Amino acid sequence: MDNQNNNSSDPPLGIIFDWDSTLIDNWCAIAHSLNLTLKKMGLQPWTYSEIRTQTKQSARDSFPDIFGSKWREALDFFYKAFESNHIQSLTPLPGAEELILNIKSHGMFMGIISNKNGTYLRKEISQLGWHRYFDRIIGASDAEKDKPAVETVVALLQGTNIKPGKEIWFVGDSVIDLQCAHLAGCLPILVKTGTITSDEILRWPPEKTFTSCLELNAEFQQLIHGYNQQDRELGHHPNRTIHRRK
Repeated sequence: MDNQNNNSSDPPLGIIFDWDSTLIDNWCAIAHSLNLTLKKMGLQPWTYSEIRTQTKQSARDSFPDIFGSKWREALDFFYKAFESNHIQSLTPLPGAEELILNIKSHGMFMGIISNKNGTYLRKEISQLGWHRYFDRIIGASDAEKDKPAVETVVALLQGTNIKPGKEIWFVGDSVIDLQCAHLAGCLPILVKTGTITSDEILRWPPEKTFTSCLELNAEFQQLIHGYNQQDRELGHHPNRTIHRRK
């Protein structure tokens, strides 16, 4: 784990997570569906590596560049292919459920902002039984614009007492997540399970970097322990909740 510029010993007020490659792996379904679509539209299939590095934007933002004027036809075909296999290949990443359960136990606000279509995103979250952990879920097309636009964070926090700021962690694996965190004023947290490059990290630097959800969970628990220890030393009630959702 690498801490770059964050000197705070306090736990976050809330945590926003990316979905794919941050908490789960579903790239087999994405790659299969995209290559079927490329073939259908008369284009050459991409390698798995190309798909991982070139599909960070939402489909409504990336498909016009890939398919030109036929992007809506391609998008319809892609979603039909993806619908048929995305649940079967859904796999939680190591430590992901333990991490969100730990955060949930402390009553903190948790949300998801993903560039996966919101309908399929919510199906995947429900399939894992994780819908009960998250207060808000924003997928592609749920907000006026998709990540990295600030509108996604605004939509996620709308109606809560929580404002974007450094007390909100934005956890993701890609440059899109880091960029969104910076633009919204949240604390950018990188989990290096994706394909982010050194140049992208230099341009949009994370405050903390972890190799996995397991490592992030250990850091989170250490912050909670330190915060509670400080409370006890100051004479506060040792069992109070750190930050309650509002």
